[in-house]
Amino acid sequence: MKIAVIADIHGNALALAAVLARLAAWKPDRILQLGDACNGPLDPAGTAVLLRALDAGHVRGNGDRMVGVDSEPVVSASARFARARLSAADRAWLAGWPAAVAEDDWLACHGSPQSDTEYLLESVTAAGAAPRPAAEVAAILGPTPARLILCGHTHLPRAVRLPDGRLVVNPGSVGLPAYDDDQPFPHRMETGSPQARYAVLERTAAGWDVALESVDYDWQRAAKQAEANGWPAWARALRTGFV
Repeated sequence: MKIAVIADIHGNALALAAVLARLAAWKPDRILQLGDACNGPLDPAGTAVLLRALDAGHVRGNGDRMVGVDSEPVVSASARFARARLSAADRAWLAGWPAAVAEDDWLACHGSPQSDTEYLLESVTAAGAAPRPAAEVAAILGPTPARLILCGHTHLPRAVRLPDGRLVVNPGSVGLPAYDDDQPFPHRMETGSPQARYAVLERTAAGWDVALESVDYDWQRAAKQAEANGWPAWARALRTGFV
């Protein structure tokens, strides 16, 4: 069993196309997409075209809710950008994705199994963001029986083996290698390089093997898209991997 995992595309169709080209050569049995697909000031419509043509399982992220659900009380600027450029059918498709997908011995979600806005592998304090201790990760997961938990949302590629043997994997972000936020405290999430990120996993007799991967693409072109649309901060993140 070979699973490819992508997340946090954020409307970056150029990065997504590069990742999908790499995956075509790897030939996974399943592709899982963990949400926040189109909310971003780049090419949400082009991203939707690529995803609709893909045979994949999809998980709804908080960004997909803001793009797709008309009744969402808070909608970010990047989600408003996407809403204005996606068809009603595309928005309904995003809204209809499940909050989590479970099959065999794995579970896929966007943030945590409980919330699409919760960081699973990182915690945020007044000092900023830091890796969450394994015991805290296990406490958030609770009795979740899956041996493999796939999550996104933080854009940071990480694989953590918990003391009970469960493996938690964040593939990183396909389309946005850095961002900052002010909730619950100001913090930055930065990978420090502009590559598109994804993960590949293979089930073996001993359990799941994971590789965190990256691929070059034309991030200068993506940054110019952001600049042309009036988002210079995104352009810097796309070029450098830093906020």
